Amino acid sequence: AAGPALLLGASPAMAAWSDLNLRVGVTELSREIYGLHMLILWICVAIAVAVFGVMIYSIATFRKSKGAVPATFDHNTKAEIVWTVIPVVILVAMAVPAARTLVKIDDTRGSELTVKVTGYQWKWQYEYVDHGVSFFSTLARTSDEARQLDSGIAPESVENYLLEVDNPLVVPQGKKVRVLITANDVIHAWWVPDFGMKKDAIPGYINEMWFRADEPGVYRGQCAELCGRDHGFMPVVVVAKPKAEFEAWLAGQRSAQQAAAGAARTAQVDSPAVQAVTLAKAE
Repeated sequence: AAGPALLLGASPAMAAWSDLNLRVGVTELSREIYGLHMLILWICVAIAVAVFGVMIYSIATFRKSKGAVPATFDHNTKAEIVWTVIPVVILVAMAVPAARTLVKIDDTRGSELTVKVTGYQWKWQYEYVDHGVSFFSTLARTSDEARQLDSGIAPESVENYLLEVDNPLVVPQGKKVRVLITANDVIHAWWVPDFGMKKDAIPGYINEMWFRADEPGVYRGQCAELCGRDHGFMPVVVVAKPKAEFEAWLAGQRSAQQAAAGAARTAQVDSPAVQAVTLAKAE
């Protein structure tokens, strides 16, 4: 009675079922995980109602004040068979959909894009495998300024405070994206609640997961592993774009990085040190 009373007395946002329950998400996996969660939840609720209902009925009905006399037997084969078979059937019924979902979670076959994610203290590096595009993603400057002591900026005035980055991960809508996850220093965890997926980023080891964002939009998450004193300041932001927009974005990133690499090589060749070495070799 105290639990519902507290919920009813709290704010509407706290009392909303969607705020209390597991998030449905926007991916095939997240919806299956949510469905599995609800199935197991209601099975457990039904079992609890049945068990506690029988207990309460027995306590209220068969008590000494009503003249109940305790039984003298201590063994019943039929009862033991029943209370063994029924839980086994229930567990098997729960295990079949759970195993099916777990197998699907680890099935990265048929991926249309592979992205390598590397965790650093305290930022992420995204590498589009086979596309020649790589960049770092760090906490947005607005949030970074507001979190500083004596900054004079109220955190509540910053939109998406601590959940915004300078360079988000961009993926195509409706395409299966394979994510390879590792770390360069300590253990991190790449987590986006709307995708229903979280994987640890471990130095020297590569984990993998996949998702397919069915709806375009911006999806936010965080590092879900305590990775150091600034752990709370390395958010994850994923932008799902329609295929044509994603291809245009990827082409723009590739051109910009190729141009930057060419400029860096030119600057290196034109440096006085390189020119001196070249002149010495010519002499």
